[in-house]
Amino acid sequence: MILVAIVLGTLVAGIGSVWLAALLSFGVLARYTQHMLSLAAGALLATAFMHLLPEAFEGQAGADDLFMTLLIGLVFFFLLDKAELWHHGHEHHHDHSHDEVHGAHGAHGHSHAAPARSGSWAVLTGDSVHCFGDGILIASAFMADIRLGVIASLAVLAHEVPHHMGDLMVLRSGSSNKRAALVKVSLAGAVTAIGGLVGFWLVDQLQDYLPYFLVVASSSFVYVALADLIPQLQKRLTARETGAQIAWLLAGIALVTLVSGMAHHGH
Repeated sequence: MILVAIVLGTLVAGIGSVWLAALLSFGVLARYTQHMLSLAAGALLATAFMHLLPEAFEGQAGADDLFMTLLIGLVFFFLLDKAELWHHGHEHHHDHSHDEVHGAHGAHGHSHAAPARSGSWAVLTGDSVHCFGDGILIASAFMADIRLGVIASLAVLAHEVPHHMGDLMVLRSGSSNKRAALVKVSLAGAVTAIGGLVGFWLVDQLQDYLPYFLVVASSSFVYVALADLIPQLQKRLTARETGAQIAWLLAGIALVTLVSGMAHHGH
């Protein structure tokens, strides 16, 4: 039963986010990209601090060890990011037309002038590694508690959307075919389910280490929110735009709280 839930959760998060990204990039919703970033940041932070970490601390593991794991996790994701395996979609810009769409990408300081074709494999590799990692994180959340799994899947879904939008832009700049770009990114998204299966097996073998898996999941979420999403929101904006960002950030937090509230009533 748990396995079915993991596969469903990872597929929804992995492939659902790609399709939603396509709707946002190619469709009427394109102007809401910035709001998606705020919403995702709020959802990730709330999931980490209100759900994953409390669940981890309810286990047998000591607080010192768990905080140490959190710190190591944050440094680890920072290093993965440096290796460009974790956060890719935003950095690769081949022409300026996307910059208006994505806003503050300059924060990353990577402006690759390389032709997009060589970039697209890097993007897909990075994406696959990322999705695989997300799958393991979702699986460990499900193994702790079905409700937690659902919340983690939604948080992953929320933060993968802005990423996949970046990926689709990069792939489109390499070849003009929307469908090919969508298929490639969907396949990378589907890797989430493989990560989910590996995660299920791993956590099953290492049941006692579940709190540590949850803390690593939290460190991933916190890192993504603070290092990847929020810097893109830190441009100088008018008071009204700043207000909108804060509102969407709070909406992300509220969404997670609401889902967990509903999940509690469901039991």
